[in-house]
Amino acid sequence: MGSNRATLADVARRAGLSKTAASMVLNGREGTRLSAEAHQRVFAAAEELGYRPNLAARSLRTRKTATIAFVSDIVATTRFAGDLIRGALDAARERDHVLLITETQGDATFEQYAIEAMLDRQVDGVIYAAMATRRLTVPPAILGGPVVLLNATSSDRLPSVLPDDDRAGRTAATTLLELGHHDAIALIGRNRLKEEDPEVSLAARARLHGIRQALGDADVSLLAECFCTEWLPEHGYAAMRGLLNRSPRPSAVICMNDRLAFGAYQALGEAGLRVPEDISVISFDDDPIAAWLRPGLATTALPHEQMGRRAVELLLDGGDTEPSLVPMPLRRRRSLAPPAQ
Repeated sequence: MGSNRATLADVARRAGLSKTAASMVLNGREGTRLSAEAHQRVFAAAEELGYRPNLAARSLRTRKTATIAFVSDIVATTRFAGDLIRGALDAARERDHVLLITETQGDATFEQYAIEAMLDRQVDGVIYAAMATRRLTVPPAILGGPVVLLNATSSDRLPSVLPDDDRAGRTAATTLLELGHHDAIALIGRNRLKEEDPEVSLAARARLHGIRQALGDADVSLLAECFCTEWLPEHGYAAMRGLLNRSPRPSAVICMNDRLAFGAYQALGEAGLRVPEDISVISFDDDPIAAWLRPGLATTALPHEQMGRRAVELLLDGGDTEPSLVPMPLRRRRSLAPPAQ
C-alpha cells in the first residue's frame, strides 16, 4: 500500500528543480524567486505523477492533522438530525478537513473510549453534539483543546451552536397575529420539567418566552394553555379534545412540536373540523411528518444543516462563549388561515 506512490522528490526530479523549491511551490510559499514557467513545471509534474502530499509528515511539521472529531449521543443514527452531520461534513470538506464521527448512545464507558481514540489520532478539535437541545456535562478529556458544543450548552463556557428557539416562538405567535387571531389562540405542550430543567431541554423555555413576548407586545393573552407530560401525538390528541370541549373554542393553536400537532390534527378530524378553515395550527421542528400531513403543517424548521456547518466554522476560526443562534425558518404551509367569521 503506497509503495508506488509518487514522492516530492519524484515531482522535483520531473520538474528539474530542487526538492525544496518544489515543496515551496506546492505549498504556496511566496518569495520563491522562481519563474512562472518553473511553477507551471512543478504543477504539471505533480499532476502527471498523481502526487499527493504526505499528510502524516506535514502534521509533524504543522502540528495539525486536518481532522475533526464529531462526538454525539444519538445524532448519527437519527433521521431527524442527519443534517447536523451533513452540514458539518460539507463545511469540513470545504476547509480541506476530514470529519471522524462516533456515536456513544449515552454509554459513558464507550464515550470515554471513543474520545480517547479520537484524541490519539491528534484531531485538531472536537465537536460535541447532542440530539435534544439541552445543557450537558462535557467530558474533561476534550477540554484541553478546541471544542464546540452543537445543539447544547454547558457550564464550561464553551463556544456553542443552538437553534434560535426564542425567535421561532415569536415567529409562530406573530404569524397568527398577522392573520387576525387575537382573541382565541391556545397553546399545546406546556411542560414544567422541560421548561425548568435545562439538562432536559433548552427549547421549551425559549419557545415559550418567544411566544409570550410576541403576544405581550400585541397586548394579547393566550385563551388556554394545555400541559402535556410528553411531546407525543397522543398528548396532542388529548389536549386538542379538551380544547374543543371548552367555550369559546380556539381559532388557532400553537403546538410546541410537530408530533403534538399530529395528534391535534387527529382530534380535529374526529370532531368533523377542518384545518385551517375552522382552526389554524402552527408548530415547531419541521419533522418530516409536517409536510405529509393534510393540509401541510406550518412549522418553524430546526436548521440542522446550518448548525453543523456553523460548528465547524467556530471550531476552525474560533468563537466567543456566547451561543451562536441559528434562525429557524418558517415553513409556511396550508394549515394557516384568518379566523372563521
